[in-house]
Amino acid sequence: MFSGIVETTAVVTAIEHEQDNIHLTLTCSFAQELKIDQSVSHNGVCLTVVSTNGDTYTVTAMRETLERSNLGQLRVGDEVNVERSMQMGGRLDGHIVQGHVDQTARCTRIEDQAGSYEFTFEYESTPEMVRRGYFTVDKGSVTVNGVSLTVCRPTRGSFSVCIIPYTFDVTNFHSIAVGSVVNIEFDILGKYIAQYQSQLNALGQ
Repeated sequence: MFSGIVETTAVVTAIEHEQDNIHLTLTCSFAQELKIDQSVSHNGVCLTVVSTNGDTYTVTAMRETLERSNLGQLRVGDEVNVERSMQMGGRLDGHIVQGHVDQTARCTRIEDQAGSYEFTFEYESTPEMVRRGYFTVDKGSVTVNGVSLTVCRPTRGSFSVCIIPYTFDVTNFHSIAVGSVVNIEFDILGKYIAQYQSQLNALGQ
């Protein structure tokens, strides 16, 4: 479980393909503190540390993860937003993030708002996806590349988020351009409510 408050960025130092899996080796400021079997969010995707070596560590992404996220597009030298799992008893500064990316979205607009930035993203939306809770609501929460954000101006298949300079600088938002593909995770509470209502409708209640 994560909060969507990115700790830092990690840099991809090596990529190894093994059948349908890829092994990503990265380096970041807390790499030496990691242990095998720990969970770390990478651009919002929860991955398990499988090995460590000094300032680097390795995680494995399988086909399902690659199909739903942008991890398969990573190249050596790319920055990845990383966050270690929440500690019990700590403050929840973002929102409840599972690290289970729902799908990708594409950046369609970036607007400089004289002190902050507004990013607009579009994503595939179908009636079935809406029934599963894959949508955004005004002032609700959404996770973009692992960053907990507040939604503004949502439509059926798009939403905008406002990024303060601090977030822009310390996450890989400064690398996002129009056309960039990002990972999104919709609010887990919204997904539960939507699917509960869908079940009631199916039962005719």
